[in-house]
Amino acid sequence: MERSLSLPPAYNDPMSIDAFPVSVDDPVNKRILAVSEDRVAGFARDPIGLIARDSGVDADTVVERIRAMLAAGTIRRVRQTLLSTNLAPGALVAWVVPEDRLNAAFDWMHANDPFTGHVVVRSTDRDTPGSKYRLWTTLKVPRPYSIERHCRYLAERTGCVAFKPMPAKRLFTLGVGHVRRRGLAPGSRTDEPAVEHDVQVVELDEREWRVLMALKREFAPEEIGLDLWPPRAAQAGLGPDEFCRMAESLGERGVIGRFSTFLEHVKKLSDGQAVTRYNALFHWAVPPGREIAAGREVGRHHIMTHAYWREGGAEFNHVNVMGVAHGLDRDWLLAHKAAIDRHLAEAGVEVRYTNVFWGGRSEIKPSEVSPIAYREWAMSNDECRMSNQ
Repeated sequence: MERSLSLPPAYNDPMSIDAFPVSVDDPVNKRILAVSEDRVAGFARDPIGLIARDSGVDADTVVERIRAMLAAGTIRRVRQTLLSTNLAPGALVAWVVPEDRLNAAFDWMHANDPFTGHVVVRSTDRDTPGSKYRLWTTLKVPRPYSIERHCRYLAERTGCVAFKPMPAKRLFTLGVGHVRRRGLAPGSRTDEPAVEHDVQVVELDEREWRVLMALKREFAPEEIGLDLWPPRAAQAGLGPDEFCRMAESLGERGVIGRFSTFLEHVKKLSDGQAVTRYNALFHWAVPPGREIAAGREVGRHHIMTHAYWREGGAEFNHVNVMGVAHGLDRDWLLAHKAAIDRHLAEAGVEVRYTNVFWGGRSEIKPSEVSPIAYREWAMSNDECRMSNQ
């Protein structure tokens, strides 16, 4: 039976959201979030229905709770994610910034560069060659523009004195799921090694970019309902069925990520709680030729939200496998790291060097990936010189 686009009666009253619990520890919310954070893979015509099915919570309640948590700030954003590694060349970028300019550089990159996503201040427990790289960002620069030139532009604007772009060569795991990762035992992992994913940029036409741009726009609380896509289809100038068919086709081409409700990583929520307190960037240096074997073993550990093959070079003692884990307790994260180290040794993977970069101040937003958006931005900033053309 086709469902109505209208919201349940309670949604018509903006104040009614106050009637719903918004804590991540509420039993119903916990069941919803355990699915909605990162379990709805690819494009789904009915993501709310999938969350309801897998959480055991009825669809109307799922809508009520997600809408209320989003309005309250418990959920920071709701959106369809894209596999941006397959849409635009990107990199994890480490920056050396004079300490007295660190916060200003952080603020400028977060506020002014739409192609910069994560912005994090990191530190290490011991002094290493990489410790001077305090500012870390993720960056996407669509073709035909240059990551190197874009980094130089950012350095000029912020006073950064050095930078190290580290593109991903392989992806081993990518997911968030902070709620379902709480209480994981160190060493918890899948039965089989993670599957490696190559990083290859897919070429799209302008119509396909229109669909993607409509798909990825964040949902406002009042947009959360049982049928999410007809308004987005209209935005892209398509009928709902054609829009969904194109989205499914784009998913088959490897550019659709997941439908997700994102929680704050470190910031306290409106009720004073924090979903996580620590985020750790783990570094491992393994012998050349063993990067994929090591990444597949690291990526199978449930604690890992991200795991990549990236080349750190001499600046970072030649690390080549990196991953991120989040948690409420620092020692608990270190216990997970120790379990991964032991597992690598048991798997016959030599680790020549390892380190942990702890996250401090952080801001996160989706990186813009559209070449159309980059061209418009470059023109408005009089930065056409950054083009490769």
